[in-house]
Amino acid sequence: PSSPSESPTQTFHPALVPNPIPTPALLGSAAGGAHYSGAKMHHRHSDIARASFSSGGSPVELEGRRKKVMDDVRELFECRPTIEIFQRSWSKDAEFEDPLSHCKGLDEVVPQVRNVFPKIFSKSTTVSNRVMQSHYDPNRIVFAQTQEYTFKLIGLKKTIKSMVVVDLDDEERIVKLSDLWNGESPPINWGTYRLRRLNARVTPWLVKVPK
Repeated sequence: PSSPSESPTQTFHPALVPNPIPTPALLGSAAGGAHYSGAKMHHRHSDIARASFSSGGSPVELEGRRKKVMDDVRELFECRPTIEIFQRSWSKDAEFEDPLSHCKGLDEVVPQVRNVFPKIFSKSTTVSNRVMQSHYDPNRIVFAQTQEYTFKLIGLKKTIKSMVVVDLDDEERIVKLSDLWNGESPPINWGTYRLRRLNARVTPWLVKVPK
């Protein structure tokens, strides 16, 4: 897939598919934890997150390229994404996942992160942010954060604590960013995963990003 290079334009279509926009109730439900009856969990990232949450160690200081990647990731969480961030710090085949979606490739990631989030939230504030791990084998940054989101129109605020796992390639570009709410990996049972993938696939159809 080609990298986005221009500002997106909105295209509205008939409601043939479920609306992927997360509601306050949906956010509250998902933030309550990824575990629920019948959900199978992928434990690799959640094990990392739990270990980091409980470590209580000193924060890790990043330098050089990794510091720049981290700065770009923070801009995304503050709802200030730009095309330059994706061109600079993301692989074109990168993945993004949280409990609401699992995007594969920038054609899915960019509409979800750059266009949908700022339309839902009038403000996103990082209450706290601490880098817990920075390794080169595997090539990964792990940080804990508390984020406060303010919904547009209704003004409702929602605080979400999460552990974010950022996997990098040899050029220090993001190949996968996993936002683990409450330190738990998103559910991957058949039905829920299909809904998360549907969210990722439908969003580019609703919010066009020119090639």
